[in-house]
Amino acid sequence: MIYLNAFLLCGIICLIGQIILDNTKLTPGHITTIFVIAGAILSCLGLYDYLRDYSLMGSSVPITSFGNALYQAAYTGFLENGFIGMFNNLLSTTSAGISGAIFFGFIFALLFRVRD
Repeated sequence: MIYLNAFLLCGIICLIGQIILDNTKLTPGHITTIFVIAGAILSCLGLYDYLRDYSLMGSSVPITSFGNALYQAAYTGFLENGFIGMFNNLLSTTSAGISGAIFFGFIFALLFRVRD
């Protein structure tokens, strides 16, 4: 049942993204930004915990989990060290994911040719 819940959650998120992509003039970059912001908003409202309880690791796969991670890191840093701590903790918590994306993006750019 865990696999089904994870599949359904990720599938619904992908379905929403595809509907937005097909029915608007937004680019994939816009949709990715919308999902990151939506993940942060859901985390701020305390709703992302329910998604995590429902689908376990399925909630960490979509891009919404990055918004959740950004919000949680900033909030924890703010509680510990105030306004400046918010930025310090934000960068230290999410730097591994950002560095990995840059590294693997560079590797794939070297290995594959871009087509129009």
